[in-house]
Amino acid sequence: MITRWSEGIADENMAEDILLDLAATVRRHPWWRARARLTIALLKQLGVQPPASVLDAGCGWGVTLEQLERRGYRTVGMDISRRTLEQLDRPGRLLAEADLTRPLPEGLERYDAVLALDVIEHLDDDRAAVSRLGELTRPGGVLVISVPARPDLFSEFDAIQGHRRRYLPETLHAAFKGSGLTVERAFWWGSWLVPMLRRQRSRVKHGPSASTSEVYGKYLKIPPWPVPWVLSAAFALEQRSALAGALKTGTSLFAIGRRTVS
Repeated sequence: MITRWSEGIADENMAEDILLDLAATVRRHPWWRARARLTIALLKQLGVQPPASVLDAGCGWGVTLEQLERRGYRTVGMDISRRTLEQLDRPGRLLAEADLTRPLPEGLERYDAVLALDVIEHLDDDRAAVSRLGELTRPGGVLVISVPARPDLFSEFDAIQGHRRRYLPETLHAAFKGSGLTVERAFWWGSWLVPMLRRQRSRVKHGPSASTSEVYGKYLKIPPWPVPWVLSAAFALEQRSALAGALKTGTSLFAIGRRTVS
């Protein structure tokens, strides 16, 4: 079931054809699967256990949403793209269409945890988006945000999917200013990917007539077996260090904000 909270234009944030054309690739891609596993582990570390309520804001292809459901969380998937939500719609699944650049309607549920995984970098005003997401977080609850990290890694890969920026810890902390949330901590993820990312993005070539989804698809091309297994193993080995805040760099940053109990 899809409920409309507000309506916006998906292409202003990320080309909708990417969301629609590459769903099958993304759902089996080691990076998205690893991010979902990391997020589940992080929620448990934060004490957010099933059947807690979780809003997956910017749920996109539904990779994390599905993992949350499997583990017994009470979930709602939210996205600006109605067509994407229609692909995810099924009996018993709660979905919401919403544009984070617009005010939220009154009377919405507040959640034990709100996730915004690789969302706010698509928006011009990230602070306004964090504040709105904070409105959906119950007192004592958490807002988990992940973003692409290190401005020096900004490339065509970022531009093609509508990224306005990549972050450093201080700029991610700044996005929480005025939100009413206290940032408990931030941590890096994907340290082993940094040199690989530089090499990959310097090698990708495409013709001048290639569509947005074709270009993005080349970046996401999954290598033949056993490379996907090796990538998954590398993410698994790094997960504990990431959650402990032991990494000194990475291709992503996570931040946890907590709503003050009033």
